[in-house]
Amino acid sequence: MKSLDADKKSSKQVEDIPGAPCEVAEEPVAEEKIDFSKVQIEPLFADAVDFETFSKSDFRAVKVIECVAVPKSKKLLQFTLDDGTGENRTILSGIHSYYEPEELVGKTLIAITNLPPRAMMGIDSCGMLLSAVHKEDDEEKLHLLMVDKHIPAGAKLY
Repeated sequence: MKSLDADKKSSKQVEDIPGAPCEVAEEPVAEEKIDFSKVQIEPLFADAVDFETFSKSDFRAVKVIECVAVPKSKKLLQFTLDDGTGENRTILSGIHSYYEPEELVGKTLIAITNLPPRAMMGIDSCGMLLSAVHKEDDEEKLHLLMVDKHIPAGAKLY
């Protein structure tokens, strides 16, 4: 199995040998600085959940096959997902104000897959996509949890 940084390790510079090709070292990419000083998060729940209850939730990696806006809805996106079972899964999510459908196709997301179906706009949503939510300058921000594309559809999260 190849490590994620194997390509970086294999591109070492060639010593100065007459006639040998010389690789140019890539400029290091500056990491984006993020200012979290104005972020407000919801307080943590005071009630504890026992491990048995928590372990009943089935968290899985899912691949976005298709994503479209739900007609007559301003908020809902309809996802067609590969959950590793060989059958496509449909999940609806009210995140259209944060994402355009086409930018999510091909992404690997995290879903809870064992929730009972819930009808929204006449379409059964079979699960829930996980996202992180916070407020910044009194504006709600939402980020879908996206993971490495090398994680296969259906991989269970523990």
